[in-house]
Amino acid sequence: MRRREFITVLTGAAAWPLAARAQQPAMPVIGYLGASSPDLYTDRLRTFRQGLNERGYVEGRNVAIEFRWAENHFHRLPELVADLVHRPVSVIAIAGSTSGALAAKTATTTIPIVFGTAGDPVELGLVASWNRPGGNLTGVTLWNAELVPKRLELLHELVPTATEIALLVNPTSPIVAETETKYAQTAARVRGLQLHILNASTKNEIDAALTILAQRGIAALLVGADSVFFENREHIAALTMHNSIPAMYDRREYARAGALMSYGGSVLDVHYQIGVYVGRILNGEKPADLPVMRPAKYHLIINLKTAKALGLTVPSILLARADEVIE
Repeated sequence: MRRREFITVLTGAAAWPLAARAQQPAMPVIGYLGASSPDLYTDRLRTFRQGLNERGYVEGRNVAIEFRWAENHFHRLPELVADLVHRPVSVIAIAGSTSGALAAKTATTTIPIVFGTAGDPVELGLVASWNRPGGNLTGVTLWNAELVPKRLELLHELVPTATEIALLVNPTSPIVAETETKYAQTAARVRGLQLHILNASTKNEIDAALTILAQRGIAALLVGADSVFFENREHIAALTMHNSIPAMYDRREYARAGALMSYGGSVLDVHYQIGVYVGRILNGEKPADLPVMRPAKYHLIINLKTAKALGLTVPSILLARADEVIE
């Protein structure tokens, strides 16, 4: 089953003490925190519930879910986490927000937390180690920031004449933005490329940033991993097409929305695994003993229709490496 394709080293886990389990309510409550809006989470919640179901939990039957949505107002994440902690809930699921995971870690040392993040959870200070997280947090990472050099490499392979490349990041999510910038700067320096950092946190700011990009004649664009960009993926794809800017993204949904190319793991698989881990914790396992997981495979998606519209010839060697080609 594709959604089980995660790398993990340690699989054993111990049970919570019987006394702790005896204190659990008849119907446990999951606190679910989303960084964006529920409209964007339909498919993710479906796979999250599939993971829960695999561990014997069905919403409304033997488990309840309390949802909190930041609507891309990241400064609200600590407030929303605090609300869930005071509820109180049996376990907190942080869906795709590093800032949310860090806020939850600060808010409670007792309620189990299952996170989905983009970066190295050890470097971010979420867990003590990948195999034995310790404390009350564990989860899944897409390893997105660390994939920035590979995305730059693939983009430059498609546009080999480019000497300047831009990176679009969201400054209101500083941890992710700073980490992606660091990796991009190192990768650009190795390849002798000049890197420009563009900041945007709203649709209007995205428009302004891409206008600057076109005016400066920068040859290619890396779009950072961020919920604001994902929410505006069709708009960004159309705008880069209009300005004839080849761009690389982190998820296949971008390429399917008309963008040129993406390279990364499956967000749906991450949410499925978060659901599995939440279920395992509700069944008595400790987050401290559940290893942090990451995808075993990353997928390269190329939209050949978009490439042709941009006047790009995709090298045959690059096409051969693609996991999916959209024509």
